[in-house]
Amino acid sequence: MTYQEKLSEIRKQMKADQVGAYIIPSADPHISEYLPKHYECIPYLSGFHGSAGTLVITADFAGLWTDFRYFEQATEQLSGSGFELVKQKVQHAPEYIQWLKDTLPAGATVAADEKLLSILLGELITTEIGLADLHLSHKDYISPIWQNRPELPVEPAYLISAEAAGKTVKEKLTAVRLAMEQAGTDFHLVSSLDDMAWLFNIRGKDVNYNPVVLSFALISQDHATIFIQPDKLTEEDKIELLKSGTEVLAYTEIERSISHIPAGSKILLDPKRNCYAYLKLLPESVKIKRATNPSTVLKAVKNETEVQNTREAMRKDGIAITRFLIWLEENIGKTTINELSAAAKLGAYRAADPAYAGDSFNTISAYAAHAALPHYGASEESNVPLLNKGLYLVDSGGQYFYGTTDITRTIPLGETTAEEKKDYTLVLKGMIEGCRLKFPAGTNGYQVDAVSRRPLWEHGINYGHGTGHGVGYFLNVHEGPQVFNPAANAVAVEPGMITSIEPGVYRPGRHGIRIENLVYTIPAEKNEFNDFLAFETLTLAPIHTGILQMELLEKAQIEWLNSYHELVYEKLSPGLNPAEAAWLKEATKAI
Repeated sequence: MTYQEKLSEIRKQMKADQVGAYIIPSADPHISEYLPKHYECIPYLSGFHGSAGTLVITADFAGLWTDFRYFEQATEQLSGSGFELVKQKVQHAPEYIQWLKDTLPAGATVAADEKLLSILLGELITTEIGLADLHLSHKDYISPIWQNRPELPVEPAYLISAEAAGKTVKEKLTAVRLAMEQAGTDFHLVSSLDDMAWLFNIRGKDVNYNPVVLSFALISQDHATIFIQPDKLTEEDKIELLKSGTEVLAYTEIERSISHIPAGSKILLDPKRNCYAYLKLLPESVKIKRATNPSTVLKAVKNETEVQNTREAMRKDGIAITRFLIWLEENIGKTTINELSAAAKLGAYRAADPAYAGDSFNTISAYAAHAALPHYGASEESNVPLLNKGLYLVDSGGQYFYGTTDITRTIPLGETTAEEKKDYTLVLKGMIEGCRLKFPAGTNGYQVDAVSRRPLWEHGINYGHGTGHGVGYFLNVHEGPQVFNPAANAVAVEPGMITSIEPGVYRPGRHGIRIENLVYTIPAEKNEFNDFLAFETLTLAPIHTGILQMELLEKAQIEWLNSYHELVYEKLSPGLNPAEAAWLKEATKAI
C-alpha cells in the first residue's frame, strides 16, 4: 500500500468507530526512544524516519508534529504521503493536544493505542481534552492494515557478570526494595528497557544502538519476575537469575500479572516510563505511588567498576577517533570522500577493537550546510562529497562491552570564513566553560546549561537543543534522570553521573558547529559554604585549534585546553604507532 492508501484505511476504521482523531506517537509499550522495527509505526504510515514526532489523523487532515531538528527532513520525507508537517514551537511538547481541542467538535472521540502512551502523556491527554468535552478511547488501527509487519526481535539476550557490572543483581534489587519500602509500596513495575538491563545485568540486541532486550519486571519485597520471550535466555542464565530470587516468565504474561496484583496493594509506577494501558489494567483497589524508577536514579550514579571500565572505553574510542582524523587529513582533496563513506571509515576504525559492540547511535556525518541540521542523518539521497574547504561535523559514539561513548568534533577541511572561525571559537568556549565548572552540591542541569551558553549569549547567539544528556554504561547513549537543558528539571547533578557537554551554533544554509565531551561528576572541595563538585573530562580526542580566534579566548580557557590536550596525548599515544603518535603530538601541542 502507498502512504495515502494506508491513511485511507486508517480513516475507514475511524469512521466506522465514529472517532474524530487518531494519535500515533513514536513509542512502544516500554516508552523507548529507539524502537524495534515492529513499533516503527510513524515510518510505516508516513515515511518520516526522525526519532521524535507524533502523527495525528482526522477525517480531513493528517499532520506530523515534530521539532526544529527535523523540519527539513520531515518536509522532504512527507512529500506525497498525505501528511503535512506541523512545526512544534517547544521540543517534546505535545502541542497537538491544544490543536485537537480547537479543532474537534464537543463530544468527539480521540483514539490512540494506549500501549504507546506513557502514563504521564495518557493522563495529560485525557485531562486536557476533557476540558473541551472530548474523550480518549483505546484503539489500534495500525495492526489490522500492516501486512508483513516485522515480528518482535528474536535475537538472544545474555547476562553480563557481576564483575563487569560492578554489582550483583541481588545487590541492585536490595537497593530498589529499600526505595520501595521508603515509598510505602508493595510492588514495583519496571517497563523501561535500560532500567531492565541495568537492574538484571542483562543485555541484548532488540533495538538498534541500545544493547537492550524487550522485557518487563514486577518486583515485590520477596520476589522478582522478568517477563521476556522464553527462548531469549539460556537455561544457565535463568538459573543464575533464580539465585537472585528472580523468576522468568513469558513476555506476554505481563498483562495477566498486572491485572492480578492483590487487592489493596500499593504499587510504585514511574509515569514517564510505563504505558497508560498497563495503568488501566491494575485492579481498582490497588493504590498507586507515582515516582521515578529507583533504578533510573541508581543507574545514573556509576559505581567504581563502571567508571574505570568507561575510562578504558574512552581510551579505545579516542584511538579510533585519532586514526580517523589522521585519515581524513591525509585524504581530503586527494580521494573521493563523502558523508557516508567518512562515517563508514570511522565505524571501521572503531570496529577494529575486539571490545567494540556497535555504534551507540546513528552517526551524524554532516558537511557544510548539512551540519546546520543538528540531527542530520546522511542518506543516499542527501549524501554530498567532502571538499577541502569549510567545516565537517561528525557526532558519533561506540558501544563497547565495558562502556558507551558519544563525541562530537567539528573539523576544518581547508579554507574557512571569518564567521566560521568566530562561531567555532565561541562553541569551544562554551564547551570548556561547562567542562571546567566548579559548582555547589544541589546544582541542577539548567544551571550548568546556562554556564555553557554564556559565551554564545554574549554574542547574541543561542542553540535550540540541550547542552547535555546522561550516558549509560554499555547502555543507552541518552540516559536520565539528569539533563543539561533550559527546562527547570529538578534533578541535581550528583557525583558519579556521566553527562555530555555539547553546545553548538547552527546557521541554516551555511554551517553548523558542535563540540562535545563527556564528563564525570566528582567531589571538588568541602568548606563552610557547601560541598563543591566538578567535572572530570572522560572523552579523549584532539580538538582542532588551527582556526581559533585567540583574542576571544580567556586565559583560563586556554589553560584548560592545553591541559586537556596534554592528557589526550598521555593517554592515547601508547596505543598508537610512531607516525600516529607524532601526528597526535602536533595536534595536541599547547597554544
